Amino acid sequence: MIRRLLIANRGEIAVRILRACKEMGIETVVVYSSADKESLAVQLADQAVCIGPAMAKESYLNMHMILQAACSTGCDAIHPGYGFLSENAKFARLVQECDMIFVGPSPRLIDLMGDKTQARKRMKEAGVPVVEGCEDSLTSLKQARSMADSIGYPVIIKARHGGGGRGMRIVYQEDELENAFIEAKQEAKACFENDEVYMERYVQNPKHIEVQLLGDHYGHVIHLYERDCSFQRKNQKIIEEAPCSILKEENRQRLLQSAVNAAKSIGYDSVGTMEFLMDSQGRFYFMEMNTRIQVEHPVTEAITGI
Repeated sequence: MIRRLLIANRGEIAVRILRACKEMGIETVVVYSSADKESLAVQLADQAVCIGPAMAKESYLNMHMILQAACSTGCDAIHPGYGFLSENAKFARLVQECDMIFVGPSPRLIDLMGDKTQARKRMKEAGVPVVEGCEDSLTSLKQARSMADSIGYPVIIKARHGGGGRGMRIVYQEDELENAFIEAKQEAKACFENDEVYMERYVQNPKHIEVQLLGDHYGHVIHLYERDCSFQRKNQKIIEEAPCSILKEENRQRLLQSAVNAAKSIGYDSVGTMEFLMDSQGRFYFMEMNTRIQVEHPVTEAITGI
């Protein structure tokens, strides 16, 4: 039983977690930086603990201070929200080692699906369509050229341990490859402290559709339907809507069942989102999985009430 929960986040998601906790009779502790001391979450929580200055790396990314706050206030669980430490397997393990519940998937699953090339392999094994591309990281520009020639241009270079549109470069022709390869590695290193990249065939003008999933610890997985997040700028989602208006019902059911089967195949045990690309012929391909609640969950909440 969770009696008292620490919310390791701020803003909209912190308030949503607070609301859910109050509905369930769970006491709440909010951690905050000095910049957020007047925030709504701080005002609504049963307890609030300042964990550092405004810089996120000194507060919301400070694992030691968050764990210390949770232990000193007698919390049973920590909810990371989204962003910050939500997909950090090391943090999830530390929470469990402190004999608390990490509200999210197991560290094993965070590691597995956070490694994009390993995630691709597992989805292939589960029978989920995957875009043609690398089976492992690209170790050199020469290897990148060979892979691009094999796949055929255009291709896209992606950060192996990244997400959120960072560490990505689209390459339309061979003379663009060298700069794109170098830039993708540099951005991956800066954003994710790991410069490994891989390559896929670039699906042109796709629909970007994601399926929200819920899994428990007993092998059950359900979907909460799909969201269309194709309206983007610089690989960042601007508008999301549900349901996806261009999906034919047969294709929708195929997509939803594919996402559920994929999550079951890895023993997924929390909230998560499978992201897919759909081409002009209605064929869909697995892109990545987010092992956390998403920023876009309110869209799903609006249509399901969950």
